[in-house]
Amino acid sequence: MTLGLILLALLNPPPIVVEYLLPRPGAFPHDPAVGRDGIVWYTDQMNSYIGRLDPATGTVTDYPTPTPASGPHGIIVAPDGAVWYTANFRGRIGRLDPATGKITEYVLPEEAHDPHTLLYQDRKIWFTVQGANRYGVLDPTTGAAKIFLVPTPRARPYGLVTGVDGAIWMALFGTNKIGRINPADGSLRELALPDAGARPRRLVVDAKGIVWYTDYARSRLGRLDPATGQVREFPSPGGSGSDPYGIAITPDGRIWYDESGKDDIVVFDPATEHMETVAIPTRGSVVRNMSLDSTRGRLWLALSGTQRLGRIDVNPERR
Repeated sequence: MTLGLILLALLNPPPIVVEYLLPRPGAFPHDPAVGRDGIVWYTDQMNSYIGRLDPATGTVTDYPTPTPASGPHGIIVAPDGAVWYTANFRGRIGRLDPATGKITEYVLPEEAHDPHTLLYQDRKIWFTVQGANRYGVLDPTTGAAKIFLVPTPRARPYGLVTGVDGAIWMALFGTNKIGRINPADGSLRELALPDAGARPRRLVVDAKGIVWYTDYARSRLGRLDPATGQVREFPSPGGSGSDPYGIAITPDGRIWYDESGKDDIVVFDPATEHMETVAIPTRGSVVRNMSLDSTRGRLWLALSGTQRLGRIDVNPERR
């Protein structure tokens, strides 16, 4: 290796996953979320706790959900700092006040019995209901929730993300479709992917409005241009059985996603179409979701099978 390459490697070290072992035995972090203050929140699904990690000190605080065995799943931090989560096993959505630790629960209609992923938009909480084949929106000011049925049977509504135009994009994991929700009235338009075997699970939207998704069944990263309907696919480096799952996008436009069948994180640069693999140190992890702290340049991972959270320091200037 030449001196120039050595200096380049020192100045631009490859990304690594730093792990945080959680103190609760059997902790099962399902999703992470990070607030503006850098505090990381996560759902401990199997123990029915909401966890709080302070990265500066490593201190972890647990908050039990009011309903026992509620199975908290998705989690977000709203602009006002409130922490919202889905109680997947008990048909509820919870709100945790970080100042007091108090949790308020909202009971959903019976047909929304297994709320999954959620997002905050315009002071409302949107969410998917995977097993019930529905999605919905909760108005926290009234406590009322409106539920919508997905037209395609057994579509398994999964990941949710807001697009640049305010529309909400939804992965329909049980079929080869991606949905576009109009938040004004909740109406849904389904866009079919070319391959009938595609199974989009999680998704992100870039600054140009392009929808990127993990195709869990076919071990691919997908790209959907809503303006043209064009779909492009990129084989995952882990090959068949790599099971792409959680996904995120950093401000420089790079796509980060988990190969849950390989214990690797893949970094994809759309400008060069180059893929780089980052190994997760503790094997047996499944990164179901990720959360970006753009202020501090950190990507947080839930390492579900290992009682850990993971952190990757992302540097947009690295390439």
